[in-house]
Amino acid sequence: MPPPPHAKPENVLKRAQELLAVGQSQATLQLLHEHVTSKRSRNSPLASLEPVMLLFVELAVELRKGKLAKDGLYQYKNMAQNTNVGTIEMVLKRFIELAEKKVTEAQAKADEVQSTLDSATTNVEDLEATETPESILLSTVSGEQSRDRTDRAIVTPWLKFLWETYRTVLDILRNNSRLEIMYHTTALQAFQFCLKYARKTEFRRLCELLRNHVQNAAKYASQMHAINLNDADTLQRHLDTRFRQLNVAVELELWQEAFRSVEDIHTLLSLSKRPAKNIMMANYYERLTRIFLVSENYLFHAAAWSRYYNLLRTSANAVAAGQSLKKDNPSVTEADMTRAASFVLLAALAIPVISTTRSRGALVDVDEAKRNKNARLTNLLGMAQAPTRAILFKDAMSKGILKRAKAEIRDLYNILEVDFHPLSICRKIAPILSQIGADPDMGRYVLPLQQVILTRLFQQLSQVYESVQLGFVYELAQFPDPYRVTSATIEKFIMNGCKKGDLAIRIDHAVGVLTFDSDVFSSARALQPGASAAGAAGASAEHEIGSVQKLQSTPSEIVRSQLTRLSKALFVTCRHVDPTFGAARAQAKARASARAEAGAEQEHVETLARKAIIEKKKELASSALAQREKEEALQKRRRAQMLQEAENKRLADEHQERERRRLQAEQDRIRREELKKQLDELKSGGKGLDVSEVDLDDLDSNRLRAMKLAQLEKEKNELGERLRVTGKRIDHLERAFRREEVKHLPADAAAQRERDRAAWTQATEEMRRASKQKHEEDVALKRRLGRLVASYETFRDEVRAKRHEEFESRRKAAERELQKQMDRRRKEARERKERERREREAREQAEREEEERLQRETDEKAAQEEERRQKLADEKARREEQRRKLDEQAARQRQREEEADARRKAKRDEPRAAERPPAPAAAAGAASATAPRPAEPAAADTPGGSRPPRLNLPGPTNKPSWREREAKAAAAAAGGAGASGLAQTAGAGAAMERTASSDKKFLPPQLRGRLAMQSEGGSGAGPPPRTFPGRDGSPADSVGSRTGSGGYSRVSGMGGPASRDESPAGGAPASRFSTSGDPRARDASPAGAPAGRGAPTAASGGAYRPGAFRGGRSRG
Repeated sequence: MPPPPHAKPENVLKRAQELLAVGQSQATLQLLHEHVTSKRSRNSPLASLEPVMLLFVELAVELRKGKLAKDGLYQYKNMAQNTNVGTIEMVLKRFIELAEKKVTEAQAKADEVQSTLDSATTNVEDLEATETPESILLSTVSGEQSRDRTDRAIVTPWLKFLWETYRTVLDILRNNSRLEIMYHTTALQAFQFCLKYARKTEFRRLCELLRNHVQNAAKYASQMHAINLNDADTLQRHLDTRFRQLNVAVELELWQEAFRSVEDIHTLLSLSKRPAKNIMMANYYERLTRIFLVSENYLFHAAAWSRYYNLLRTSANAVAAGQSLKKDNPSVTEADMTRAASFVLLAALAIPVISTTRSRGALVDVDEAKRNKNARLTNLLGMAQAPTRAILFKDAMSKGILKRAKAEIRDLYNILEVDFHPLSICRKIAPILSQIGADPDMGRYVLPLQQVILTRLFQQLSQVYESVQLGFVYELAQFPDPYRVTSATIEKFIMNGCKKGDLAIRIDHAVGVLTFDSDVFSSARALQPGASAAGAAGASAEHEIGSVQKLQSTPSEIVRSQLTRLSKALFVTCRHVDPTFGAARAQAKARASARAEAGAEQEHVETLARKAIIEKKKELASSALAQREKEEALQKRRRAQMLQEAENKRLADEHQERERRRLQAEQDRIRREELKKQLDELKSGGKGLDVSEVDLDDLDSNRLRAMKLAQLEKEKNELGERLRVTGKRIDHLERAFRREEVKHLPADAAAQRERDRAAWTQATEEMRRASKQKHEEDVALKRRLGRLVASYETFRDEVRAKRHEEFESRRKAAERELQKQMDRRRKEARERKERERREREAREQAEREEEERLQRETDEKAAQEEERRQKLADEKARREEQRRKLDEQAARQRQREEEADARRKAKRDEPRAAERPPAPAAAAGAASATAPRPAEPAAADTPGGSRPPRLNLPGPTNKPSWREREAKAAAAAAGGAGASGLAQTAGAGAAMERTASSDKKFLPPQLRGRLAMQSEGGSGAGPPPRTFPGRDGSPADSVGSRTGSGGYSRVSGMGGPASRDESPAGGAPASRFSTSGDPRARDASPAGAPAGRGAPTAASGGAYRPGAFRGGRSRG
């Protein structure tokens, strides 16, 4: 079935409104979805498609069809993003507004339902029955309250749809620079949605979605309209969105998402080419302080507070100096600076001195992990090196934070870091802790401060006492009431410090004594002066020098410095006892200086060489390490790729199998439904078929078709039988009716006539009465109107007169206007004709000038062409004259060559002529060449005959042969053109005349050879013998040379004794080819007759040349 024709958006909108009018919302949504997703809709104008989209999103929201809405909006975005992005933003805003409106309505409905339930509860008849049986059963099944159940039933579906709406819009708008503002606006709305309804799970998914969009921006950077993160405005918008994300994460107390948001912000800040605003960075550091405080990372918490204070201080100075705008900087007052300084100092004091890690950090991998973590956190704070407790205190002192902080914070600093009072440290700090705990923001620092206070207490006690009573220690470690610590907490703290190596304390519970380790050979860090609580891997990440006030040295310190003190004492003694000790030391120093100066250059060279070797080894080691890491990474990638390929193959196979099973199940379901439908049709027939025992699994289409055909055939037969019985019964009944009807027909006809006559009489009377009444009314009307005739005629005459006057005035005015228009048009016609005449004359003048110009150009071209032809004719005449002279020179040359050939031929034939019988005269030879030859039966058979054999046929014997007739015709056609040539060559007179006509008329090769032989032999000698060249290049023996009598004879080489027939005139036999290089040798006679092809020419000098002749059989 072909698809339905494409409808215009206006028609689709009209059809949708018609469906909505009858309550078909689902059909309307499907219709709009099919139209929007159709490929033909891409060519529709957006102005007509926009109302369709608005109605589409309204219905999608109304029916909560998020997938259909997403599909349609994707298609609409693809159609409109290149031409008009405003319509996309409008449709998406409408989509979000409708979803938010539905959520608001659902909340109002839930409140109304809840208020109804509350009112129903308050109107309980039995006040003692606080719970109804229904509420008891419901509370047994579900532990939720009625408000939660109401929200879950009414509000939660719309909240889910609103979340899907935000996610759909963000997916549609992602990675599109033209829709970037709408994208960030939607992201902020989604953050507000998560914050308003406390949707923590959706907030995590939203953060991950935005993070994936930014990561994919670089992947799809080559696409059209892709966002560019190098653009400052684009990056600023992403920063604003991430800062809002950070604020919402902190407000929702999602600290992991907050930390990830901080990392995202740091990544975007590293990409940004413009510095971030101070107000944004202040918010950044303030959120970091809260994140680090929640994670109990007090070191970086204090570092974040330090960065925050520095930023406030810098912003205040910049605003005061007018170097920055006030709106780009946080508003700072003196109270804010004091509060920030107090928090900086308090956070630094709260950094634990004893490590809070779970181990001593001796493992390399643990240290490396902590080092990497600290490096990441340092980068987030924008610090050059990792912060330590000592560095933070040093920075605070250099910037005057101590003076700006609150008084109780300054006192706390002096007690912990300056004064030495182990017996009163807790008593002095107790009121300060109470003041700090009263502030809700500072109260969170009390617990870490207790750890620092206990650390200082035991460090100072270790310098004064070797052992103390546990009860005494418990009395010293007393804190205010809300923050009181137990003995177990104190012992746990001591054990932790000993485990980390920060304290060297032993507890003897048997006697209740706490002993400080006094082993002189102990290597514990607690026994070292100024030992820190932790190393670089610890939470404090410092090694303080002199942070603990030292009253006296411990025994271990004395032992460790004993040799140093002994050497100092001996040195002083030697210097006072021996006067030469100083001089010897001075001389030794001078000699050492001289040696150093002498070997400085060599040592420098060796140092440089050693340095180069070390650098080379480092490079080799680094290259080897890099190569090894590269190979390991390659192997890892290969393994990962193989695993990924195997996993993909497994997933593809599983997906294919699931798809196959799904298709099979779908096909089975459709088949079962179709069979069930057909069985239902069979059941619902006139006489339903009993299909209760039919199994659908065993039933196929053929069996079902057979059952259906059998049922149809059965119903058809039953229907035919019923029709037959019914027809027969009706026939009998009708026949009985007619028999009874015949008896009553006369009475019925008489009654019918009476009824018709009464009806006609009544109708006639009614008509007469109505006509009479109408006539009387018309006569009365005529009399009443007759009184108005005179007035009517007067009024009519007056109206006619008035209208006649008005007509005449209008007619005259129209005639005047007509005359005026006619005059104007006549004038315009005259002007137009005059203008056309002038234009025509101008056009004719231009045409004449153009024709004259073309005629001149044509004459000039003809003159030039005539001149060129004249030059060509002159050139041609000159070349013809030159060619004629050259031809005359060639003719004279040929004539001289022919004369020389004739003379040489005559000289060569003189000795042969003496041996032959006397030859006839030249005239007789010429006459015999033209006259009919008599029969020569005797001579034809002799070997020396000069004619071919003749057959003795009946008829006249003196009739010329075909060859003779052809030769005669050729000679007659030549005319007298060869007369001069015959006079010059006496031995070949008549034959030369016949061959001279070859330039005028075509002759066959056989005739040409015949003429050549006649011209050279003079007596019709046979063709020359056919020779073949020998191995040495000389002509071989003749093969089948035909004599004048028609026979063939073997002839030896041309240089041997002649056995060939010679003509009486001594002409040489003709040859078919000539090896002379001069083509003029073929036409040596003045008349152009071809010379003998075997005759020697001037170029050959008359001498025999081997291979010059290639004899052959001439066909005469």
